[in-house]
Amino acid sequence: MENHDKGGSAGKGLTLEWRIGGRGHRLDFSRPILMGIVNVTPDSFSDGGLFLSPESAIALAERHLRDGAQIIDLGGETTRPGSLPTSQEEEWRRLEPVLAALAAMPARPVVSVDTYKAAIAEKALLAGAAMLNDIYAGRKEPGILDVASDRGAPIILMHMLGEPRTMQVEPRYDDVVREVREFLVERARAAMEAGIPRERIILDPGLGFGKNAGHNLTLLNRFEEVIPPGFHSVMALSRKAFLGRIIEDPDPLRRDPATAAASAIAVLKGAEILRVHDVAQSLLASKVAWATRRESL
Repeated sequence: MENHDKGGSAGKGLTLEWRIGGRGHRLDFSRPILMGIVNVTPDSFSDGGLFLSPESAIALAERHLRDGAQIIDLGGETTRPGSLPTSQEEEWRRLEPVLAALAAMPARPVVSVDTYKAAIAEKALLAGAAMLNDIYAGRKEPGILDVASDRGAPIILMHMLGEPRTMQVEPRYDDVVREVREFLVERARAAMEAGIPRERIILDPGLGFGKNAGHNLTLLNRFEEVIPPGFHSVMALSRKAFLGRIIEDPDPLRRDPATAAASAIAVLKGAEILRVHDVAQSLLASKVAWATRRESL
């Protein structure tokens, strides 16, 4: 079900509603949406190991929800620069108990699972997840597009140059905005050919995934040119290294104020979903940016 806003591009609307396994889900795009990150991994770039236990991961998800997150993005495999793949068995071992606890919450949060593996995606949706987040945009395992289509799940498709192991080795573009946009158009087309409706396709330019600081800043500044019309969008720049360079702080855990500032810019440029580690700070920043963009409270 899609309710269209005045002047909106075809395929987009103020609300997105869908059902998976008898459970209904809804996202409200009438204002910026905060997606709280929960990494159940030992080596994520910003908080590796801090939330590896199910208890700590669940507590973090609960905090994100209290702080205003509409989506919890749950990941069981590290995709930091230079990282190696995690086995399917180990990824699911990390995800399953946290996903089960989130699915049992009375509030029924929208849970996104950050995976590119079709089998993990299938298990996650059956276990209570509501949407998928694929850093490979269906290139690594095209079957994930079929899973999303068959189950009726929205999917985030992200641009990445290469793969996590090599993506930050001298990334080069002739025109980063044009090339990222063309990639996203092509992957969105592949998703629609797999049967995923346009309104359930969410596009991410992939800041930090095969981009240097200049590329990241260009994509942020020209975000409205990167995302093709008619698709929902997400900006995931939380605690990225280029923010650390700007504020001259090598510690990712001290980059949340910079993340909030960049998130505000992203909202001004048209981003609809903000994927962040600290929901509270970015929510406040997004409210100011949203009011400024609308020139109204």
